[in-house]
Amino acid sequence: MSKKIHSISCLNCSSWNKSVFCDLQSDQLENIDNHKSSDFYEKGETIFKEGGFARGLFCVKKGKIKLSKMGPSGKEQIIRFAKDGDIMGYNSMLSKSKLSSTAVALEGSIVCFVPANDFFGLIKSDPNFSLKMLELTAKNWNEASRLITDMAQKTTKQRLAEMLLWLKETFGLDEENCINVKLSREEIANLVGTATEAVIRLIGELKKEKLISLDGKRIKLLDIHGLAMLANRLE
Repeated sequence: MSKKIHSISCLNCSSWNKSVFCDLQSDQLENIDNHKSSDFYEKGETIFKEGGFARGLFCVKKGKIKLSKMGPSGKEQIIRFAKDGDIMGYNSMLSKSKLSSTAVALEGSIVCFVPANDFFGLIKSDPNFSLKMLELTAKNWNEASRLITDMAQKTTKQRLAEMLLWLKETFGLDEENCINVKLSREEIANLVGTATEAVIRLIGELKKEKLISLDGKRIKLLDIHGLAMLANRLE
């Protein structure tokens, strides 16, 4: 069960400069502060569910969130991740449709909720904010299109290398060059689009080829250039 916490002012938020709200004026931020709420979610807790209605915008203050859809066969399909400063739920509000994914915390996370009226008020009154939303929507669409193409045209091993590089670009590396997010083998298989057993075998192959090393769920990238070559990112 999520816990309501004291809302931190947007101006004092460590993720403010990473979000779409970074160029808003102080009075606009104050208005958001007056209406938003903040919740803490434990690892594994659901923030919102696919099929529900978006009554506002979710902004990640701190944490890592997995967004997934349920396929016709009942199997989960991860479609993207959200991290510090990222927003969720805006596509459903803009298209006036039901939420297209379920959001689950991958670690303890703080998520702020901005009511729909405040979100649409900014879009109507602030051209710069509207432009940022258009740019964000286009960027996410381009990224999704690229990943779909990769899934269709690359081998399973190439897709695994591509996903490891994508996770690095999304979450970065820690001080030990490990991808800065912990995912189960099942979740990695979900991203790659194959069976868990196949991913375990392929991870073993990448380890033997000294492209990666393992420490439990942590994956250390030993040869980023080699992974890029395998993923066919380099000519």
